[in-house]
Amino acid sequence: MHERMNWDDLRYFLAVARQGQFLNAAARMGVSQARLSRHIAALEDVLGTRLFDRTPKGSPLTTEGEALLSVAERVEAEVLAGLGDIQGEEAVAGTVRIGVPDGFGSGYLAPRLGQFREILPKLRIQLVPITRNFSLSEREADLAVMVGRPAKGRLRVRKLTDYTLSLYAAQEYLARTGQPARPQDLAGHTLIGYVDDLIYSAELDYAGEFLRGWTSDIEIASALGQLQAVRAGVGVGVCHDFLAAGDPTLCRLLPDLQSTRSYWLVWHENMRVAPRLHAAADLLVQMVQADRALFHAEPK
Repeated sequence: MHERMNWDDLRYFLAVARQGQFLNAAARMGVSQARLSRHIAALEDVLGTRLFDRTPKGSPLTTEGEALLSVAERVEAEVLAGLGDIQGEEAVAGTVRIGVPDGFGSGYLAPRLGQFREILPKLRIQLVPITRNFSLSEREADLAVMVGRPAKGRLRVRKLTDYTLSLYAAQEYLARTGQPARPQDLAGHTLIGYVDDLIYSAELDYAGEFLRGWTSDIEIASALGQLQAVRAGVGVGVCHDFLAAGDPTLCRLLPDLQSTRSYWLVWHENMRVAPRLHAAADLLVQMVQADRALFHAEPK
């Protein structure tokens, strides 16, 4: 069997396994769907088994396909490790795609990508949003920053930092409505929060920690969108302190009330040997830890 196998077929197999569809995998590899299908058919013929279930909604792995995926990813990891040893510093080049929550990605990391270029000039960074169905196993990103530690999956994790969230309102809004003196007073204000049915993680469901039974009058499906609405004087919202602190147009309300969450850096276990990922992960951890004070607001 091994003498007849074209090991290049494994690249095509991994692409389909990670994309979940032949069409998307072909586009990702820059080849025709017919060519990709021929490689998969050849591999299935050599192995004497079907690796994917072709359905109108995608091509999930069969039991045999799942078994081959584990083997193929180990082979890929060993190859990447060997190339890293051979290439040395030159391996810290290429593209690293990082999945990020919008607050952390746009509010913290994007303005600091110049530091990445200075320290790792051959590295190309892509920031992509984390969505409800975001998946590292399907290689939607090489690294991901997640709110809360993932509870499942074949993942490696490193804690970046804890961060705090507080209640904020614009000075102009408070001039019209008055400032709440206790949590119960919030019920008389316009409340801004997430779109309830789009909250993809329990870690993002923190509004109830500020007011039991919090019901948002205005729902916005992004942290930055909520912050912009608060800045515009629309109402009261729970905002990331590292985004809102220092803005003279905003007032931090009921400062004894505070919520704490954590950012975790996560990657698929079989990507741990890629030198460019090691370098990007190490640099990101160093940057965030150097800015730890930025992510916290002290209770008063």
